[in-house]
Amino acid sequence: MSPVGRRVAGEMLSFVLPDEMANVRRELEAASGRIARTLIKNGPLSVTLVGVKAGGELKEHSAKGPITIQVVEGSVVLESGGSRQPLSTGMLLSLDGGVPHAVTSERGAIFLLTVTTAPRS
Repeated sequence: MSPVGRRVAGEMLSFVLPDEMANVRRELEAASGRIARTLIKNGPLSVTLVGVKAGGELKEHSAKGPITIQVVEGSVVLESGGSRQPLSTGMLLSLDGGVPHAVTSERGAIFLLTVTTAPRS
């Protein structure tokens, strides 16, 4: 069992995203600005459901490996290198590893963050 109290690695895992999103919404009510719920952490792969309150942000940071952000509810703006990329429900963005970026949400959002630290070929 992982420190989060449920399996996050294994030969096969499945999730009902609407249920996971409902959990994030509940946890977000008590949070100050954002909440993250790790769904999968298996070797070089990590998938996290992130909820951001209206006006919330993830300050500038970078990941070692490439990432994807898939907005499943609401909208966010990803800022990187002086440019702003608005993302709304249903949009998917890929960002190379090591690229500094920040995420803000004016109205609130939930997104799937996938990170991999696998070596590049």
